Amino acid sequence: MFSLRQEQMKQYIEQENVVTIKALQQMFPNVSLMTIHRDLDALEMQGVAVKFRGGARSVRYTSDPEFNVRMRENNAGKVQIARKALELIQPNTAIFLDASTTNLALARILPDINLNIITTGPSIALELCRLHNPTVTLCCGTINRKNLALSGQNTLEMLDKINIDTAFIGVSGCSVDAGFTCGTEGDMLVKRKMIHKARTAVLMCGKEKLSCLMPFTFANLEDADYMITDGPLPESFMQAAAKVGLKII
Repeated sequence: MFSLRQEQMKQYIEQENVVTIKALQQMFPNVSLMTIHRDLDALEMQGVAVKFRGGARSVRYTSDPEFNVRMRENNAGKVQIARKALELIQPNTAIFLDASTTNLALARILPDINLNIITTGPSIALELCRLHNPTVTLCCGTINRKNLALSGQNTLEMLDKINIDTAFIGVSGCSVDAGFTCGTEGDMLVKRKMIHKARTAVLMCGKEKLSCLMPFTFANLEDADYMITDGPLPESFMQAAAKVGLKII
């Protein structure tokens, strides 16, 4: 049986799909952090919520929207981010593009210069076929039909053997507390690996993503070198980024 507080917590999680521990603390200011974690453990044992670092999600909520849905979201912002990203790309270097729709926008405006481009996005690889000078490598792996991204053990093993100058990584959700988040474990492992392997890690994050939280954290603010966005960010986020040396473009 749920306590009244756990029932309220359950309803809130089901309403919001994904919530932070901080939001739950604000909802129950007279309850300790340890008690909130115990309540979440109880909800998880009852099969109505799933805990993750910094929060919890409804069991009904699984991952990012489908690729064709994301393709219709904030297209102007994605183009703005992509144009800024061009400033960080140098000829004769190796870059990684994950399967995000923002990186697809970058692929569409990429100039025809000598580059080694590695990607986990089949749509991005096909878009790059219009160019003659870059060498394009599409990673092997298992394709997620929902987000059109390749991931899995074969993908990770292949990426282990590749050296990257600059990795451009899409972001599904972001906060100071939870860091940079995405919707699937497979994507999380790929993004996390490339952030640590690349000489320069660039996160592509529209300003609307700061109001989103996804189940899997793949990086904290201090793990990236740059964050490219499409508009002004909250002062609290800017201060947190400056504190750890994350450059905002």
